[in-house]
Amino acid sequence: MDEFIVTTLESVPGYRIRKVLGVVSGSVVRARSIGRDIVAGFRNLAGGEIKEYTELMAESRDLAIRRMVEKARAMGANAVLGMRFSTSAIMSGAAEVMAYGTAVVLERE
Repeated sequence: MDEFIVTTLESVPGYRIRKVLGVVSGSVVRARSIGRDIVAGFRNLAGGEIKEYTELMAESRDLAIRRMVEKARAMGANAVLGMRFSTSAIMSGAAEVMAYGTAVVLERE
């Protein structure tokens, strides 16, 4: 199995769990920038989606997943099952995005 699987499912059709390695996570703390805040402020006045923050959060989720996968690979995993996201405010203007799940070794059935 060359690919690395990340899924919110508890199992993967066509595979069996050979070994459970444990909980794995990756996180990133990102702060808003003054440039994004100015543009977002104008968008907030007009209403609608604040694309600058949508992009910031999407980048943060992607980075959290990459860090989680790096940790899982270092443990010898080839998959993370039950992946979830968690977010929390760290301080005004900064938030943590965490991706977490169970690192496992899968094999084809």
